[in-house]
Amino acid sequence: MESTSQSSSKNQPIAAVLLSRAHDPEETKRILTEKIQQRPLFLCPSSPPPSDARAARRREREKKRLSRKKALKPKPLSANERRKLGLYDVPRSGQKYALFEPLHQLWLGYIREILGNEIHTGGEGAASKLTSADFHGAEVEVVRSGCVSRVGLKGIVIKDSRFTFEVVTRRNQRKLVPKEGTVFRIEVPLGGVPTATVEEGQSDENKQQQQQTEAEQPKMIFEVHGEQFQFRSADRANKKFRSHFSKIL
Repeated sequence: MESTSQSSSKNQPIAAVLLSRAHDPEETKRILTEKIQQRPLFLCPSSPPPSDARAARRREREKKRLSRKKALKPKPLSANERRKLGLYDVPRSGQKYALFEPLHQLWLGYIREILGNEIHTGGEGAASKLTSADFHGAEVEVVRSGCVSRVGLKGIVIKDSRFTFEVVTRRNQRKLVPKEGTVFRIEVPLGGVPTATVEEGQSDENKQQQQQTEAEQPKMIFEVHGEQFQFRSADRANKKFRSHFSKIL
C-alpha cells in the first residue's frame, strides 16, 4: 500500500501534492482545476500588426521622413569653431560708443527692475541681486587696478566673460580689462534714465549743462571687486554667493 501511494504521488504534479497537504482531496481537485490548470494567460503584443498594408506603408514613410529630417539637421557649433569664425568679435566699424548707448539704457531699466525698492536702501539684499545680474550694457569705471594706467577707464560693457570685461569707451575705443586685481564702479540713476550723451559737434555750453544735470541726479553707486567676480554671467545666475571677509580689502 505504501509503495502504491508513493508511486501515485510521483505521477501527480507538484502543485497537486502541495495542495493535498493543506486541503481534502475534493478541495484540492477543485483548486487545481479552476485556479491552476484552466487559468487563462493574457499576452500583450509589443507592437500590434497593422490593420492593412496601406497603414503599414504610411508608417514606414513617416519613419523614413523623420530619420531623414534628423540627418539633415545641422550640428551646433563648438566653442572653438565659434572663435575661429569670429562670432564673438566686434568689427572695427561697430566699435562706437553711440551704438551701445541704447543697450546701456535697457540695462538701466533692467537693473532697476531687479533691485526694486532695494535700490534706495542697499544692503545685503541688493548685493545678492547684483551678484547674479547680467552686466552686458552696464557702464563701468575702473577705480582701482594693479595697472595704474587703467585707473579712470570708463565704458559700456559689450562682453562679460569669466576673467575680463570688454568695454567701449566714449572715444570709440575697445578695451579689454581683466577682472583680477581691478575694482569697478557702477552708477545707477534713481530718478530715471539719464539723457543721451551729447555728440562732439555740439557746443561746450550744452555739454556742461548736461553734465551738471546728470551730476545732480540721485544715484546708487556700488563697486564690484573683480577677483570675487570671476564667473560668466550665465554661471552667476545659478550660483549662490555667501558673504565672507576678503583678505584683499
